[in-house]
Amino acid sequence: MPIVDVSPEVSIAYDAFGDPADPAVLLVSGFGAQLIAWDEEFCAALAERGRYVVRFDNRDCGLSTKFDEHPVDMGEFIATVRAGDIPAALAMIPYRLQDMADDAFGLLTALGIERAHVLGASMGGMIAQTMAISRPDRVLTLTSMMSTTGEPEYGQSSPQAQAALFAPKPSDREGYVAAADRSLTWASKRYGDAAELRDLAARGYDRAHYPAGVGRQLGAITLSGPRADALRELRVPTLVVHGLDDTLIDPSGGRRTAELIPGAELLLLPDMGHDRPRELWPRLIDALTAHTDRGDRGTR
Repeated sequence: MPIVDVSPEVSIAYDAFGDPADPAVLLVSGFGAQLIAWDEEFCAALAERGRYVVRFDNRDCGLSTKFDEHPVDMGEFIATVRAGDIPAALAMIPYRLQDMADDAFGLLTALGIERAHVLGASMGGMIAQTMAISRPDRVLTLTSMMSTTGEPEYGQSSPQAQAALFAPKPSDREGYVAAADRSLTWASKRYGDAAELRDLAARGYDRAHYPAGVGRQLGAITLSGPRADALRELRVPTLVVHGLDDTLIDPSGGRRTAELIPGAELLLLPDMGHDRPRELWPRLIDALTAHTDRGDRGTR
């Protein structure tokens, strides 16, 4: 697994599919998700459409740099935010979404990629939005998938999904893998597959189990604030994708994102939750190919 330095403090693990001469598509992972959450077969199928597909581990996840010197107790952080002690909450978290966006740009630079199509899912969608806002000159197109704008009134989790997300996970491999079934709470009602969830959990555990990073990533999401004003000014071609079964980030998050970004296309998918069911890959890959084709034509 290649690992490159993207700044003096951060190294990022990545891999890639396809021909580097093709237009680059950068896949940005979600909260606590390693790069393997972007299924290898999905990446290969997108590469077969003439794209150079790059997936990577965000900081504090997988094989990328960990911020062990800044321990965060998630329960304490959440309680501090709910109590309204924002200065104390800010002091707990060593980075924001902008820093994670800068990591992604650093990776592109290290790979010799000046401009890329950027696709982010969940927290990755928030990072992708931040990339487009901060450096639109380097983002050919934006795809924001199952994500939201940072405004608290949109994209809220259901009580059941929130409880499943924040329930403590067992530290042993067997218990951790079994706990993956909780993700069915927000998965596709039609295509949700417990066996696939357990398989991904097992591979993630064996590759780089690192629960300490999720508190800092949660803090980065919470403390980066809403992006509404900046999204209204965005002029990057944008596709917003959201599953209608999503209970972790309600579809209102996707609708609001598309409403704010001028000219954004909104694709709401029945039978998709906060996941990417294999059965919907043809639809997703068709949509991504068409969207990035339009972005490529716009640069010629």
